[in-house]
Amino acid sequence: MTKQLRQFDSKHLRLYPQADVDRLRAELAQYYRLSEQQIFIGNGSDEVLALSFLTFFNSDKPLLMPDISYSFYPVYCDLYDIEYKNVALAEDFRLVVADYCQPNGGIVFANPNAPTGLAINLREIEYILHKNPDSLVLIDEAYVDFGGQSAISLLDKYENLLITRTFSKSRALAGIRLGVALGNEFAISKLYDVKNSFNSYPVDSLAQEIGIASVLDQKYFDHTVQKIISTREWFKSSLTTLGFELTDSKANFVFVKHPKISGKELFNALYDEKIIVRHWQKPRLNDWLRITIGTDDQMKRVAHFLKQYLEERKK
Repeated sequence: MTKQLRQFDSKHLRLYPQADVDRLRAELAQYYRLSEQQIFIGNGSDEVLALSFLTFFNSDKPLLMPDISYSFYPVYCDLYDIEYKNVALAEDFRLVVADYCQPNGGIVFANPNAPTGLAINLREIEYILHKNPDSLVLIDEAYVDFGGQSAISLLDKYENLLITRTFSKSRALAGIRLGVALGNEFAISKLYDVKNSFNSYPVDSLAQEIGIASVLDQKYFDHTVQKIISTREWFKSSLTTLGFELTDSKANFVFVKHPKISGKELFNALYDEKIIVRHWQKPRLNDWLRITIGTDDQMKRVAHFLKQYLEERKK
């Protein structure tokens, strides 16, 4: 990565970037074993998701989504005046695939989900696709590299499948804003039609070069992902020892609660220690915290503080 940054000629910045992002699309096509026409690239997965909602979800039937998931899904619906319906997760926060066999104008869900970190398998994904042949099923795979099963292998079998991915999580490149959509050639062409009606040059030149370097550096990618998974599993075990309840997260965060302490109390205690976690004042979530996995030293600090806090609270 450093090599690419040093070799980048800043004089290129006076020119508009390559509009079709051809070189990065070619590398991603080879990486995912797809055609270049099956790949869409935008400024982060949030832009890709927003354009996907605008492009595909315009039915008179509601878009189905989990009632607990990425908070921007209903925001996009409100922005584009898309009717939607929240489908309740099970009591243990798992997605119930049978609940998506109802009239709809599309389906969207994250896999693994956020903030729960739970994932469904390929058999369950294929069930949803098979039961909804006339609906586009959008799967947000922002966290899939941390332990979920990607649906990429189903793209050639199901034309109603669209997958979004990001360089911000497993590739640790949130600062360059790169997002990807993978689908059939017709769907991807329509995404580009909508994107180009706004801006023909969405991905800057330097981001394209860094993206290429990331795709080519498989060794670093594998090392980084495995390191996060290893730290996550150690941290989950540590919290379980302390008496916390956790979901089996397959993401780069954990979703936890303590059976005797409110989420708000724990959030405030961590905040006072300058440890920032996520907390929601919402039904079913108000006692849960989402804690992002950092370095080993950072997670040891969190675990140590929580242990001390629980011990002090018993006195």
